Amino acid sequence: MPRKNSRKEYLENGYYHLYNRGVEKRLIFQDGQDYNIFFYFLQNYLDPKKKTDSVTGLTDKMNLSGEIDLLSFCLMPNHFHFLLRQTVSDGIKKLMQRVFTSYVMYFNKKYRRVGPLFQGVYKAVLVESDEYLLYLSKYIHRNPISLRVRPLKGSDPQKITNDLKFYSYSSYSNYLGLKRSDWIKSHPILDYFSSSLSKTSKTQSYKFFVEETENSLELPMSLCIDSEEEL
Repeated sequence: MPRKNSRKEYLENGYYHLYNRGVEKRLIFQDGQDYNIFFYFLQNYLDPKKKTDSVTGLTDKMNLSGEIDLLSFCLMPNHFHFLLRQTVSDGIKKLMQRVFTSYVMYFNKKYRRVGPLFQGVYKAVLVESDEYLLYLSKYIHRNPISLRVRPLKGSDPQKITNDLKFYSYSSYSNYLGLKRSDWIKSHPILDYFSSSLSKTSKTQSYKFFVEETENSLELPMSLCIDSEEEL
């Protein structure tokens, strides 16, 4: 029986939450170089600036800019989360195959190992409501809290959430304007937080939304991430 959320077909213009973890829950990123190499592959396939060679004018057919919009992501030591939109029916398949094949080859060579690095096929959940889209963005950007809660039990929750912006391996700093990457599309999420009646900026409103200690959304159970798939 196929595992839940191991999709084979994807909708054009569909929003999806993609996630997976290391085989046997092993670490998939062991040092800063691993994270940076993964970023290199991700950027290489998504950055619109890399779509066309500035010297030759030739188009890189491997570049998926225009086919995939990466809204938010978080890389954790033993798992990852992506929130993205594909504009073509096979955008997700091409992205995941190219990025993860390249990364696994790098990882196995560096650590002198063979075999799969990830636990089966990545999981993909279709996002079918605006509410769920916002929830996932918050969920993904709050993921690094788990790295601090365990070793610092009893720490001030507000201090922990304030540190989220310093986590280098997620898109949160792009949302706060601390970094700028053309291949990370934050505007579809931030646009939900605009209001002509409010003096608060989109960035400030989103930061408040993410860093609230309590989850501000009450979701139907059918929309919650399956506990069996929890990472």
